[in-house]
Amino acid sequence: MRLAMFQPGQIAAAAPGPGARPAPPEPSARVTLRPIGAAIDLAGEWAALAARAAEPNPFTEQWFAAASLAHFGRFYDLRLVEVRRSARLIGVMVLSIERGYARLPLRYVQNWWHHQMFLDAPQVEAGQERAFWEAALKALDAADWAPNFLHVRGIAEDGPLHRALAEVRAAPIVHRRVRAFLESDLSAEAYYEQAVRAKKRKELRRQKNRLAELGGIAFHVLADEAELRPWCDAYLALEKAGWKGKAGTALACDPHAEAFFREVVAAAFAAGRLQFRRLDVGGKPIAMLVNFLTPPGSYSFKTVFDEEYARFSPGVLLQIENLDMLERPDIAWMDSCAVEDHPMIDSLWTERRSIVRVTVRLKGVRRGAAYALVRGLERVAALRKGRR
Repeated sequence: MRLAMFQPGQIAAAAPGPGARPAPPEPSARVTLRPIGAAIDLAGEWAALAARAAEPNPFTEQWFAAASLAHFGRFYDLRLVEVRRSARLIGVMVLSIERGYARLPLRYVQNWWHHQMFLDAPQVEAGQERAFWEAALKALDAADWAPNFLHVRGIAEDGPLHRALAEVRAAPIVHRRVRAFLESDLSAEAYYEQAVRAKKRKELRRQKNRLAELGGIAFHVLADEAELRPWCDAYLALEKAGWKGKAGTALACDPHAEAFFREVVAAAFAAGRLQFRRLDVGGKPIAMLVNFLTPPGSYSFKTVFDEEYARFSPGVLLQIENLDMLERPDIAWMDSCAVEDHPMIDSLWTERRSIVRVTVRLKGVRRGAAYALVRGLERVAALRKGRR
């Protein structure tokens, strides 16, 4: 895989010939702050924007946002940021008004996030990142409903959107998570051999052989839309039967979360974004994995395995099959979306990606005072963490 992680936003145009008129300057970006109900009016343009996005991110594409709004939107105070140049949509971001920051009863503005989102960067056209942030921040400065400061969470450190935001206005990093990342020019087999020591590979072969003795194993990738519902049923049942079910955090324990999962997986299939994998033993699924494909990138969204088979490492065996992502000409990388130091993924994937949160000041005396207060608390927290 030789595609860069982030593609350049613009290609330099050829120099004009002698006597040629220079191209007219591109019109300034203009922003509209809308009620969240207006999102339906942007559905087609929002969907098309993903093909021009500076950073591939399924979690803020239109199909994912629509499912999120349908099942979780009622629990938040939301606004829609729409940025255009002339008639062309160059950026969309959903904002929420939050309460409570650093143990203070402060209200603030944040790019919307819920527990099923693993990257929160807005959809912005490549090459328009700076224009997007300039327009969005100017509009928030003037919006009387936007309290205190802007907290931007879940953006890739030093990616195009992070760099552009820092160029427009100071955006100190206040939180960082490092998660496993897959990116290599190696074949799947060669990558596996360099990432996993020989002794561990031998143990995994032994586990796979012992598992096959229980009834034969088979790996499948969903291809037929008619199978989507039973695959979702199987995934939800596996998850609920495990520790998440006992803790009450499985998707099937919450009707909103279950309905969201079913809808978002169906929407991803319809958008050509879904890869749904499973490992069967004797025709019974014991491990399942949902990937979102967003060329040139991809994201590992959800994974589950039958804990009765834990001694055979079925989740790891399925992730080894998932290394064939390296063979795809349209995919350059995959983000694990996993928590830091995840025991299953970190042992297989050798690259890392930093996801950060930043806090941005908004104009105004009262806002400035609130921003100074939270920045002071953030610095103290960082010092304490450093000492630990």
